[in-house]
Amino acid sequence: MRSNRQINVSRALALAAAFNFLVSAAKSCLLPFLTLYLRHLGLTPAETGLVMGAKHLIALVWSPVAGLLAKHYDKRRVLIVSCLAVSAIVALVIPIVPPADVHQLSCNTSVLRVRPTLSATDGKQTQASSTSRTNPGDNISTEAADSSQEVENSTTIQTRTRKSDVGPEDDRDKQSKSTGNFDILSSLSVTDVQHQLFLLILVAVSVLAATLAPLEWTVDDGLFEYLDFADASDRYSNSKTWSLAGAAFGVGGAGIVVSCLSCLLAAETPRSAVFFVCFSAVALGTVPVASFLPFYLNKKRARANGLVKGLQLVRGSIRALLCAVTILLVGVVISTVENFLLLEMQDNGSNERHMGLALALGLIAQASFPLFVVKISKILNPGRVLVLAAAIVALQCFYFSFLWGPWAVLPAQTLNALSFGALWWAVQVQCDDIATPGTERSVARVYNALSLDLGRALGSVLGGLAAQTFGIAWMFRGAALGLIVWCFILALLQVKAPRQRRINYSRLLAADASEASESESEQERDWLDKAMEDDGSNNNNNGRRMYH
Repeated sequence: MRSNRQINVSRALALAAAFNFLVSAAKSCLLPFLTLYLRHLGLTPAETGLVMGAKHLIALVWSPVAGLLAKHYDKRRVLIVSCLAVSAIVALVIPIVPPADVHQLSCNTSVLRVRPTLSATDGKQTQASSTSRTNPGDNISTEAADSSQEVENSTTIQTRTRKSDVGPEDDRDKQSKSTGNFDILSSLSVTDVQHQLFLLILVAVSVLAATLAPLEWTVDDGLFEYLDFADASDRYSNSKTWSLAGAAFGVGGAGIVVSCLSCLLAAETPRSAVFFVCFSAVALGTVPVASFLPFYLNKKRARANGLVKGLQLVRGSIRALLCAVTILLVGVVISTVENFLLLEMQDNGSNERHMGLALALGLIAQASFPLFVVKISKILNPGRVLVLAAAIVALQCFYFSFLWGPWAVLPAQTLNALSFGALWWAVQVQCDDIATPGTERSVARVYNALSLDLGRALGSVLGGLAAQTFGIAWMFRGAALGLIVWCFILALLQVKAPRQRRINYSRLLAADASEASESESEQERDWLDKAMEDDGSNNNNNGRRMYH
């Protein structure tokens, strides 16, 4: 007979905290700064939005599929280690892709941009104009040269009126046609290069997203089942705090390291390529931790408690649906901030150090929300907290459209405790209200998928198109206005929405236990009283007999 498996809860929690810290740090070393590198390559805002949107869509679809396959074949540890190793390799391959034009790079300003390739005729015109501007003392010689050139042109024209009398075709038409064809071919070649670059980056980022998507999902399932086997699954909730701490460490540290380097590491390599190196180093450093993660495969666990069950529970409650729509719209707005805030900061003189520290401050503020949750819960109910948090997200987005300096973003980042922290607390309360026993994590994953993946995918595509058409600042203002309008609608709908009191099964079980104990104590008390009464009556009867 096999011996029972030993469960080391403390060791499992320590490994879970270390893994979540390192994985979040690795992602934060690269993903927040990815749009900066895409700008360097020469991608337009619309193309950048498509690349980022594809990344979120892959995470939405591939995360649950890979998690189920790894659980079915009991290959969770193999999947996690393979994903970490492959993602580190892919991250080192992406910087090899050359930009659209490497001749327009400059380190004189804080903004590193790539301008479209100029045609041959435009280059000559630009060179001539720059020469005339830089040499103002040569005006006399220039005028003489222009007069001689006019004489030559008039002579050439007269020679061509003669050729037209003899030849069947005008040479001037031939020259114009050849010039027009050259311009079309040059524009087509530039367009082809741009499209090839976009497709190559899209494929590379998609492969990177496919390797990163299953990590958190698979580890979360394995560790939860392992701790649940020892009745210690409630202690796993602290891992989210370690994720925020790791993200703050990664984004702040990577920003400081990159800002200390020179603008260009090589002739065609900007210093933003170091973000990929930092990601690969931390990802490879996570492999030993992932190799020792304890997993337990519970084959008897019901498969019905999945995303389908979570969707059914969310659909069955009006307030849950309102929360789902809010989370989706907030995800759309957040994606515009995540993709284009650093570009706006770069345009206002910020470097990687300013960006990394600003993002780290926002993550620390979000992690500090549990310090205020007791006071906020006494003042506002979860529904009003949801409205308030969404409104603060809109206010932050609106503020980002008026940046004026490198550190101007910091005041808005301090509000993350009341925006993102309060938002997810209200969502968690909503999950607890509608979830049945065993479906709490499934309902939470539905809300995460709506905000982190689907909402961000839609926001990336729409935000990229809006940024290219109207500019980043006006894109921020439009997103903020749309979310503010929904906050007013949400407040009105919450008033009219019926309140559905769900049964709290944990309290019900506690109540049943207390009622059972009370009934047992009452039965014991009744039995004791009856025994005492019988004993008293027997004593009286014996006394009477003795007296007689």
